[in-house]
Amino acid sequence: MRLKNLFSTRWGIISVGAVIGILAPVLQKLGNPGNMGICVACFERDIAGAIGMHRAAVVQYMRPEIIGFVLGSMIAAYAFKEFRPRLGSAPIVRFVLGVFAMTGALVFLGCPWRAMLRLAGGDGNAVPGLLGLIFGIWIGTLFLKKGYNLGRTQKTHTAAGWVMPLIMLGFLILMLIFPQIDGQEKNDILFYSLKGPGAMHAALIVSLIAGLFIGFIAQRSRFCTMGAFRDTLLFRQTHLLSGVISLIVFAFIANLILSQFNPGFEGQPVAHTMHVWNFFGMTLAGLAFALAGGCPGRQLFLVGEGDGDSAVFVFGMIVGAAFAHNFGLASSPNGVGPHGIAAVIVGIVVCLLIGFTMRKKIA
Repeated sequence: MRLKNLFSTRWGIISVGAVIGILAPVLQKLGNPGNMGICVACFERDIAGAIGMHRAAVVQYMRPEIIGFVLGSMIAAYAFKEFRPRLGSAPIVRFVLGVFAMTGALVFLGCPWRAMLRLAGGDGNAVPGLLGLIFGIWIGTLFLKKGYNLGRTQKTHTAAGWVMPLIMLGFLILMLIFPQIDGQEKNDILFYSLKGPGAMHAALIVSLIAGLFIGFIAQRSRFCTMGAFRDTLLFRQTHLLSGVISLIVFAFIANLILSQFNPGFEGQPVAHTMHVWNFFGMTLAGLAFALAGGCPGRQLFLVGEGDGDSAVFVFGMIVGAAFAHNFGLASSPNGVGPHGIAAVIVGIVVCLLIGFTMRKKIA
């Protein structure tokens, strides 16, 4: 079988899920936070902190994994002639969806990837989060059935497709030029956590290589957690779902081997036990992902293909992370932030309005 089509097969997507499921616990073992070997939402939140968009001192670090996802996907897109710059489909709506997707994720404390990794690490609090994610995606499928559509994208200049990857490359260069200074929270440009999850990270080169590799194979396979549940609910197709199941199974096995499996609800790393808001936080995130057309990981991989609409969604998530920490929306191990519940309610209402009002009549 040609390499070009290898990862698009059933076994290909299962292999990609397995790779992510293994690499995430390994990255945790090498220094990343507990049950957070890879978390797109949390890592984008850390990047927002690193450039000073929020001042939550415990979550500030320029995460190389996110940079690697975009650049690795771009390498794959160019290698297989799939770099297709495009944009123009309801950008402000996508930005708002990104903001609220991040809001819901930070109320739960994790993106869909982390929800699965938390489950694979024994965190029972992930169960209501995953149920909420599926519920939110299910609501999104109802809108899709009724003609919800953000419009068609258009081809654009190659340079436009390079913008977000170049920003990510710029972040990496900044990190190399302005590394952390021992005992200092900030150098001339970047902020670095001295304690908390932001201070926990694998070596830069290890994280970057892992991100590049995952970005490459995920672009080839179209790996997407939201798409997995959407396709199962809408079309009864389980191709993408098999990759998600593989991620959970292999992460569970890896955690057992690495002695990182710790079953229970209390005392789980970077998690809280307010199950109602674990559920509704991820309901909001799942609905936003469904309306935007991809989970946060998939959005990064699309950015690597030159998709400007996904870049707008990613910017929305990064800004949403800053809002969440500047305005008391994000949760902590002590529970939901002081304004997190209100933000989830507002976010669900806004997403429902977007779903109801951006529909085309189906003949």
